[in-house]
Amino acid sequence: MPRRPLDPETLRLIDAVRLALAEQAVGVSVEEKTMFGCHVFMVDGKMCLGVENDELLVRLAPETHAQVAEMPGLRPLSSKGVMDGYFLVGPAAYATREAWQHWIDAALAFNPRAKATPKKKPKAAASDPSAKPLKKAKTAKAAGDAGPAPAARKRHSVFDSDL
Repeated sequence: MPRRPLDPETLRLIDAVRLALAEQAVGVSVEEKTMFGCHVFMVDGKMCLGVENDELLVRLAPETHAQVAEMPGLRPLSSKGVMDGYFLVGPAAYATREAWQHWIDAALAFNPRAKATPKKKPKAAASDPSAKPLKKAKTAKAAGDAGPAPAARKRHSVFDSDL
C-alpha cells in the first residue's frame, strides 16, 4: 500500500527542522529517514529530531525524562512502550521562536552523548542486483568553508508570530 502524502503543515514543519539544522548543525552529517511513522533527522548517525504530523520529535537525555514529561504540550514517544528521552512536542509548546529554539538546542546538545543504534548487517544485498544503492548522508559545510553569506533568517509559518 503506498504511503499517503504528507499534509502541507507537516511539510512546513519538516522544512523548519531542515532549516534549523542547516543553520546550527555545522560540520556534522545530517540524514533524513522515515522511522516510527515519523520523518526523522539523523545527526552523526543518531536520531536527533523528527516530525510526526504537527508534532516535533525530540531526543533528550533519558535521565531528564520524568522532569520533561511533566511539561505542558509534550507527550512521550511510545513504540511498544515508553522510550525514555524521546518526546513529541505539540504545536503549543513550540509556537514561539524562543520555544522552538529551546527544543532544537536541547536535542542537538544531547546528540553527542546519545548512543547510535548498531547498524544491522544487510541481508545478502550484494547478491541482489535489484537492490537500491544507499543514499549518501548530507554533510553540512564547515564554518571555514567558503560560500555565500547566509541570508537573513527566514520567517516560518510554524511560529505563531510569523502568521
